[in-house]
Amino acid sequence: MAQETGDTLATHKFKVQLGGVQVETVQEVSGLSMELDSIEVTQVTQQGQLLIRKLPGARKGGEVTITRGMDQASSFTEWIKKTFQDGDVDSAREQLSIIFTDSAGGQERTINLKNAWAQRWEGPGLKAGDAQPATERVTIVFEDIEFN
Repeated sequence: MAQETGDTLATHKFKVQLGGVQVETVQEVSGLSMELDSIEVTQVTQQGQLLIRKLPGARKGGEVTITRGMDQASSFTEWIKKTFQDGDVDSAREQLSIIFTDSAGGQERTINLKNAWAQRWEGPGLKAGDAQPATERVTIVFEDIEFN
């Protein structure tokens, strides 16, 4: 039975939530990736022919980079501090959700990144007389991914 596919999701309409709390002033989500090892098995058949098979191996954790405007909002910053200032990665592990939305703000599709924590923080470049907004980039690693 054929299923209606609808329109392709737009990448400019999204929200990011960390443990159920909306992350403020997100400009970009990039580098979302996760992979499996590939195991190559080489065998010879009963007829003496070479047979090469590829099998899925161990799953590797993934990562994503979030770029956001630096502002007065504190929830995301407090989460980052758990790792970098407190050294408490165990309590910093949260679910990070990337939510694609429609034009009315309704949820279309969600990607949940499980046991996510901040691995790298990069602050803004500062230059006298420059009129660019101050942004921070945070590389987040995660252990598992769930598509809804």
